[in-house]
Amino acid sequence: MEPITEREIRTSFVNCSKGEAQRLGLPTDFADKPWADLDFLGWRDPGAPERAYLVVQHEGRTVGISLRASGGSARGFGARSMCSICLTTRTGGGVVLMTARRTGESGRNGNSVGQYLCSDLQCSLFLRGIKGSANGHDLDESVDLEGRIARADANLHAFLKRIFTE
Repeated sequence: MEPITEREIRTSFVNCSKGEAQRLGLPTDFADKPWADLDFLGWRDPGAPERAYLVVQHEGRTVGISLRASGGSARGFGARSMCSICLTTRTGGGVVLMTARRTGESGRNGNSVGQYLCSDLQCSLFLRGIKGSANGHDLDESVDLEGRIARADANLHAFLKRIFTE
């Protein structure tokens, strides 16, 4: 991902008001992000942990999505859950249900879509083995890094398409 500015981030959001986008808390390590290793920018709001944000290049433009993270998992601490983007399995609340208000009239009517995502939205770093296990996830598979990145990108863009309404 190419580095983006705070202004680009705040003007990219498509499913929240301009005021909400202006008030959101940026990642505390924003200046130190490893941009070359990111396929998208994702973070939890430092001032409101139930809020999360995702910014990505989608269909030729920078798109920001506001998310709400569930309060936690009803499953036990040792239970494993899988992120639907990067297919990393994690324990202890490492994967949570996040919901996004849909865009357009559907969103104004209160409709949303949900997806199980890495709770810290660091999928790119898990895929590359920067966080987590040496191969970026714990699945025993023959797909190389480029294939895993392409799969995660396809999964992410499929989620985004569900957020956008006709």
